Amino acid sequence: MSSKKIAIVMGSDSDWPIMQQAADFIDAMQIEYEAKVVSAHRTPEFMFEFAKNAHQNYDVIIAGAGGAAHLPGMIASLTHLPVIGVPIKSSNSIDGWDSLLSILQMPNGVPVATVALNAAKNAGILACQILALNNTALSEKLIAYKNEMKASVLEKKLS
Repeated sequence: MSSKKIAIVMGSDSDWPIMQQAADFIDAMQIEYEAKVVSAHRTPEFMFEFAKNAHQNYDVIIAGAGGAAHLPGMIASLTHLPVIGVPIKSSNSIDGWDSLLSILQMPNGVPVATVALNAAKNAGILACQILALNNTALSEKLIAYKNEMKASVLEKKLS
């Protein structure tokens, strides 16, 4: 298996409290990741270089963005790697709808897997599932995680 890792990128450091949910899950699965701010609007040249060269260092990219949320789609347009978009309900968003639709409504040929609003943990799980296709140990960890979720639901009693 390669020594590549998951990239977690976001348009602003104010997105980190949401995106950290992905990092926490990936940490729990003992997979390497790198988190950084890559703004499609404030640092477009840096975003272009990151996306064009991402395949050299990463296997999967998780990209979170609020507001106009161009980051996931722009990265997806510049790389062949899978990109998972996390729409973020930010201070400048329209209740998160602008972020969600900007990431979700990609044209044919430039897909971005999109999770629910602020659902960075799901993005972390999906990234690990992608990596688990060629990693038996990671696959076993994910199966254990799902079994733990199942057990916790079956243990609950409401009366």
